[in-house]
Amino acid sequence: MNIVLTGASSGIGFEAALEFTLNKENKVVCIARSADKLRKLLEIAKGITPDCTLLPVEFDIVNDDYAALVPFLREKLGSIDILINNAGSLINKPFSETTTADMADMFESNVLGHFNMMKNLLPLMGSDSHIVNIGSMGGFQGSVKFPGLSAYSASKAALHALTECMAFELVDTGIKVNCLALGSAQTEMLELAFPGYQSPVMAFEMGKYVADFARTGHKFFNGKILPVAVTTP
Repeated sequence: MNIVLTGASSGIGFEAALEFTLNKENKVVCIARSADKLRKLLEIAKGITPDCTLLPVEFDIVNDDYAALVPFLREKLGSIDILINNAGSLINKPFSETTTADMADMFESNVLGHFNMMKNLLPLMGSDSHIVNIGSMGGFQGSVKFPGLSAYSASKAALHALTECMAFELVDTGIKVNCLALGSAQTEMLELAFPGYQSPVMAFEMGKYVADFARTGHKFFNGKILPVAVTTP
């Protein structure tokens, strides 16, 4: 399979990338802003599966030039079977202190960047391909909310709605679009939001789940926002 994964330099994205490279038939393009962390990912992947194909790409999904990225992907992959929009960021700040710039930053990182990826990569995707957006229980309607995460949660809720709309519009193409509203996993982002909190789910466990869902979830779901959480947060 040909896989494109954003936010691959740490946490769940990092672990999902390693899971995909266990199958040497896969071609995995790993996108992130940190070249150093991508080099580390490649080193670990090659250490586990020497014959794997992992292509690290230093790229900012909000600000960088897709006119360069798309031809690269077309040359290296030809077509894309799976796109996982995992990149994102978090601001933990009381609403009274949250600025317009903070809110804009959350929507750029957690919605607009994924919009850019999907808009530009759709021409490389065909029937039976799968787009997986990584949402959050913070943006899941009816879930428990937490102080300081209003901007983050609002941006994830927007991503959830975008997922539903895209799935409906793409029905005739055979491309499926789903969103995993993740609960806690022991990542750097969780530690920023909840210092001292220990999640019962490790990043590698959630990464494996995301990879497994990306491979097979579109056989059973389309346009769904699926809560993936055993705890609150």
